Amino acid sequence: MTAPIALSCVTIDSADPRRLAEFYAALLDWRIMHSEDGYALITDGKSVLCFGFVEGHTAAPWPDSPAQAKRVHLDLNVADIDQATDLAVSLGATIPEFQPGLNPDWDNQLPWGIVLDPEGHPICLNLRE
Repeated sequence: MTAPIALSCVTIDSADPRRLAEFYAALLDWRIMHSEDGYALITDGKSVLCFGFVEGHTAAPWPDSPAQAKRVHLDLNVADIDQATDLAVSLGATIPEFQPGLNPDWDNQLPWGIVLDPEGHPICLNLRE
């Protein structure tokens, strides 16, 4: 029998962990558990999202670039893409021009939108009924 393995948290590289923790805590309605210049983490009481300082960090471009592909991004389920987008923008996100999921061209695929967090990491806002 092997020892159980469980995910502790996902850590996002950041130039400003405090700022990203504040953004995601407000966006997700989570609370900040810890915040300092080098590291911050937020939770909803079950899941944890962390932000770690990386000197000179910049997010990979959206859409992907052959020179610098994205490494990881978050997908969030939302009841209304426009409302979620408006909230994210009010908190400091931006809306990129490239939006491949607003009108998906395959069967049974619900739409999704993209916003970029304050440092430029993409967030998929997936419509869920």
